[in-house]
Order: sequence, then structure tokens, then C-alpha cells
Amino acid sequence: MTRANVIQIGLYALLLGALGYAVFRFIGFEGASAGIAAEAMLVLVILVWIGSYLFRVVTGKMTFNEQRKRYLQAYEKITNAEIQAKFDAMSEEDQLKLLEELKDDQGALRPPADL
Repeated sequence: MTRANVIQIGLYALLLGALGYAVFRFIGFEGASAGIAAEAMLVLVILVWIGSYLFRVVTGKMTFNEQRKRYLQAYEKITNAEIQAKFDAMSEEDQLKLLEELKDDQGALRPPADL
């Protein structure tokens, strides 16, 4: 968030407070009561906003997390396509040799059966 965005949000909060004050005055509240009601409304809005932020944090639906997931999916798709193209370009003999090496490596990574 840029400095300009923070200033913009602050101005929106001030305008919302002024609008709330005007609405409560129009409804029939006295000066101080309208100010208190507008302030309570503004505090409620800010608490809901903070609550929605905390909910996104807990559920992992933050903008950064979503962007990271999309980036990783796109990266894996491109990488898998490149690897597949290289594999397809290999001779059949080299493909079989590579598959055997991978099978041997997977067997070495498995824990012994007696554990």
C-alpha cells in the first residue's frame, strides 16, 4: 500500500464520519449525540474492516498468498511443459535409461522395510 493510498483511506474515513454526523443530525439527533452516534458508526465500520482482514489472514486468503499460488501454478505448468518437450526430444533409448535411473533413485529414497 502506498502513502497515497493511506492518505486516501484516511480522507475516506473523515468523509464517512462527516457524512454520518450529517445523517444523524438530519434524523433528529442533537449536536453531541449526532457526533457520538457518527463516531460509534465509524468505529463499528473500522472494527468490521479489521475483522475481515484478520479472517483473510487466518484462512490464508491474503492477496500475496493468492498471487503466489497463481505464480507457482503457472511456473509449474511452464516447467512441466519444458521438461516434457526435452523428454520427448530424447531418443527412446535415452528415455528408457532416464526412467530406469529415476526408478533406482526412488528406490534408494524409500526407507527400509524393517523400520
